[in-house]
Amino acid sequence: MPLTANRPKPMVPVLGRPVIDYVKDAMVAAGLSEIVVTTGYQGEQLVEHVGTWDVNSRVNQEQSPMGTAGSVRLLSDELKETFVVGSGDSVASFDITDLLESHRKSGAKVTMALWRVDDPTEYGIVGLSEVNQGDVDSDLSEGFISRFKEKPTISEAFSNLINAGLYIIEPEVMDLIPEGEKYDFSKQLFPDVLSRGWPMYAKTVNGIWFDVGHPFELHNAQMALISGRDVLPFPMPDGEVLPDGSFISSSASVSGHVEKSIVLSGASVNGAIVNTVVMSKSKVNGVAESSIIGEDSIVDSRVHNCVIGDGIHITIDLQNERRG
Repeated sequence: MPLTANRPKPMVPVLGRPVIDYVKDAMVAAGLSEIVVTTGYQGEQLVEHVGTWDVNSRVNQEQSPMGTAGSVRLLSDELKETFVVGSGDSVASFDITDLLESHRKSGAKVTMALWRVDDPTEYGIVGLSEVNQGDVDSDLSEGFISRFKEKPTISEAFSNLINAGLYIIEPEVMDLIPEGEKYDFSKQLFPDVLSRGWPMYAKTVNGIWFDVGHPFELHNAQMALISGRDVLPFPMPDGEVLPDGSFISSSASVSGHVEKSIVLSGASVNGAIVNTVVMSKSKVNGVAESSIIGEDSIVDSRVHNCVIGDGIHITIDLQNERRG
């Protein structure tokens, strides 16, 4: 919030494209035959958007929240072979084909994509072993999953590898999910799979991965995508990349100062922005630092470390606030 006041999280724009499109592109590149989007909150927007995809896809909308695993359980009658589950609210651009190959070689029931972080205390960490049910080896970047830990303290962290929210699953695993109940992959299903001694594999991926559950990660994700534009398989919008990594859309208007920032289509900057994302059709006439400015908004003052929603006019100085 407030960027999700009028849209579901997978529809938050990143370089002018909804977050979910990055995961979709990675799946299409891996040759997946069909994509089903499970959704609840404000799902109508996703139904409309998925209808624009040029791939075999559809939306399965929940009547009540079923959790990450419970929502997939609703599709059990259709999931009769190995399938891939991705999070629609993460910016992910990496090689799923390579992960599928590792899954098949390992003989695992579940294979998980991992991402290496400097600070694992805000995430669920994963401990790996060279063999199924073996001891954790913190030096491994690929192996069988031996242990999970949600949001460890620094002293508890046995790994800096985190769950990146993309899984390859064999259909029999779905039988472990209670029918009609809200159920979670990481908190319930995967610990159950592990406790049964079923092999679970994991591999650290290369490319781009960002969890944009925190709005300020939108800035980091877009700067990283701009930086990797020559090596990552995603379409870049038309615009100019400045020497410091900033991006200015070709339809934006900039007469002020731009530093380490993103200015999207139809936006204008007449003042100054630093470490900021200015979404489409917004105007910054004042100063925005370390902030996210939603669509169709106007900033006529100074904002620092703020998240401004869509269609908001800011005329007073703000710091460490969210307005929507």
